[in-house]
Amino acid sequence: MKTPLKPAKVLFVCVENSRRSQMAEGLARAFGGGLIEPYSAGSDPSGTIDPAVTKVMRGIGLDISGQSSKGFRDLAGIEFDYVVSLGCGDTCPFVAAKKHLSWNIEDPKGKPDDFFRLTRDRIKVKVRDLARQIKKEAGHGTPL
Repeated sequence: MKTPLKPAKVLFVCVENSRRSQMAEGLARAFGGGLIEPYSAGSDPSGTIDPAVTKVMRGIGLDISGQSSKGFRDLAGIEFDYVVSLGCGDTCPFVAAKKHLSWNIEDPKGKPDDFFRLTRDRIKVKVRDLARQIKKEAGHGTPL
């Protein structure tokens, strides 16, 4: 009998922690199959979640209104298994983790709602792939 997987602590990062990383955090919580304990932060947090993000997430039945825009200091002391950069390049500082991934997803800031939906859907696919990878690496047979 296999032991249950302990969720991987995953930090999603972007510059403002207002759009992409907020979507990733919410999507990982909803679609990570219990394999991801999600966090998000930004190198220059805006302090708010872009209303367009809240709107497109609601469009797939997810309420992320309980999330907040944070900086890296807000997460001090947490040991991450993965840090996923969503395209902040050199503006995001190094955060210690067992693995680092770069998804390089364009910031939808100032774009139409369709672009926000496309961004959300791209992140959703990546989150599901990450959950499969975590499950496979843990040796728990057939991926999600």
